[in-house]
Amino acid sequence: MIHELEIKHFKCFDHVNLAMRPLTILTGLNGGGKSTVLQALLLARIAATSPQHTVRLNGPYGLALGTATEVLNRAAAEPAISIRVATHGQAREWVYEFAVPDEPEALHLTSTGIPDTLAPGIGNSPAGFTYLCAERLGPRDALSLSAEEPDEIGVGTQGEFTAQVLALRDTRMVSVRRGVRAELLHPELDSPLPRLQAEAWTSEIVRPAGILAQHAPGILASTIRFREKDSYGETIRPANTGFGVSYALPIIVAGLLTLPGDLLLVENPEAHLHPAGQSRLGSFLARVASSGVQVVLETHSDHVLNGARLAIAQDRFLGSEDMIVHYFDDDGAQSIAVNEYGELDYWPGGFFDQIETDLGRLARARRRR
Repeated sequence: MIHELEIKHFKCFDHVNLAMRPLTILTGLNGGGKSTVLQALLLARIAATSPQHTVRLNGPYGLALGTATEVLNRAAAEPAISIRVATHGQAREWVYEFAVPDEPEALHLTSTGIPDTLAPGIGNSPAGFTYLCAERLGPRDALSLSAEEPDEIGVGTQGEFTAQVLALRDTRMVSVRRGVRAELLHPELDSPLPRLQAEAWTSEIVRPAGILAQHAPGILASTIRFREKDSYGETIRPANTGFGVSYALPIIVAGLLTLPGDLLLVENPEAHLHPAGQSRLGSFLARVASSGVQVVLETHSDHVLNGARLAIAQDRFLGSEDMIVHYFDDDGAQSIAVNEYGELDYWPGGFFDQIETDLGRLARARRRR
């Protein structure tokens, strides 16, 4: 598992060194560097798994970073970017080095140094490395099909393969990740069938829903439909269930199908969810992190954060030492630890304090009237 991430000369970071834990939460101001951390991990992933020395900045994993000169930090003394990951105590480390081409409009970096061995999570098989971007697919009548080997198909960067992933397991067309591990089973459901577990967790996190996933006959597409929970009546199109289910379901399915040693990166898990659902999703992802998976979340939601804190303080399935928060603002990255009571050891200005600020202003406005 990655315990340290160092980024040099990439985008807004001239140099940053971040501690990583089974659950790492990235939050802070817009443009502070949260997404850049995830993008650095993606660049390392592309370099580690590509046979070419060219790393495209646009296309893989939905990246749209522009030109090479745009991703080079302005303070960089030389046209080079490096990303280093290390295990606990720097017992082992892997350094990915990139050169920025001379051409002003180059849309790629050149790999100049790739480790001989695979870094934890970074070098996993496709099904063991998942990145879900902020712009996930909303309700769709038809979803894409992946042409990869069934065992290597994940939910996709936008959740576009979620229906296919569930359908493959309903029809037993996979040999690995066929069922949900015991650590991730919903407390009210013993069956390890991924679709049934996805139903149970979706019903708890978002709203009660039955799920039907299948390949669409005659076309290269998959479909997903919903039913009212415990109802065998007419199916409901995704557009008639709201965005919350469509945005959260890929996260839930990806989490349920993880194995120890996997790496799960999620941007804005809170999108389109009621605050209660955001908290429950934060708790669910903490449960995934407690099962041997490394989970990295980029979020603007205090509810997601509080759900993870409850996983430590109330539910006690995640140790306080297994979670860290990094807050990004104009002064850089600030690390925040959590104790066994879910309390944060540091609360910087601007860190999820807007509700107190607004309530104070409302109280003052009322006194003036």
